[in-house]
Amino acid sequence: MQDKPVIGVTGPTQGGTAAWLFTWLALWRAGARARRIHTQKRVPLDRLDGLIIGGGADVAPDKTDPLPIEDMPSAEEFKKERGLRLRDLILAPLIFLVRWFTAASTVRADTARDEMEKELIRAALDRQLPLLGICRGAQILNTTLGGTLHQDIRNFYVDKPHVWTLLPKKEIAIAPESHLAAVLSTTTAKVNSLHNQAIRELGRHLQIVAQEQHNDIVQAIEVTEQPFCIGVQWHPEYLPQVDRQQKLFRALVQEAKKRKCSMHEAPSPSKPLNQDGLPLP
Repeated sequence: MQDKPVIGVTGPTQGGTAAWLFTWLALWRAGARARRIHTQKRVPLDRLDGLIIGGGADVAPDKTDPLPIEDMPSAEEFKKERGLRLRDLILAPLIFLVRWFTAASTVRADTARDEMEKELIRAALDRQLPLLGICRGAQILNTTLGGTLHQDIRNFYVDKPHVWTLLPKKEIAIAPESHLAAVLSTTTAKVNSLHNQAIRELGRHLQIVAQEQHNDIVQAIEVTEQPFCIGVQWHPEYLPQVDRQQKLFRALVQEAKKRKCSMHEAPSPSKPLNQDGLPLP
């Protein structure tokens, strides 16, 4: 039986356990093995078949800056939300509690992680390694390629309040001809929202493929010259109950499998021969 593809998953050195566990679960369900990567635990890129640049401290609440209780959806809001199922009502509070108890008590900025991930992104793009950026990961992908970020998006929410939620409540529009639309099999979706930064100026070779419907905040980007390189502003790993969101992980793993097979099938470079027609040592 063929070995499962190995997908590297970046995260903070301290904390980030919830994101890691739910990403591990999504990759396991998709048929891949996950390798955790942080500044104290690096993995050579040649040992990976794909890469996920994960979310992190710049947008996620931690124990030094917890999510205010008033921002958590109330029981009445849960009941009013159309399309929510019992599994949503059970999973969202559980995921929130896991994130709360495994969050790092550190400052938001993590320049060492920034530099590590930028190096990984450059190398992955150079090798055409399948890559998925999640929330912070999409933002780092953009800045690595020369783009900029809005540091605080609260001013974009005038007519409607800024939604901070683990539940799929934020509506986005997806470009019909995009790779993302093909992966998700839709041009509209509802996603969760755990960010206070967003893409401002687009980096090189990138295109916007999803935006928030009410204010055009960028929700997804793609690198146009790569077989698979998508960055999403939301957290699909925290939506294990939504099959459409799990397609992102399945598509990444399928592309990693294809690349793994092609690498194995590629003929090894022939060694130069000596005058007797034998390979040189």
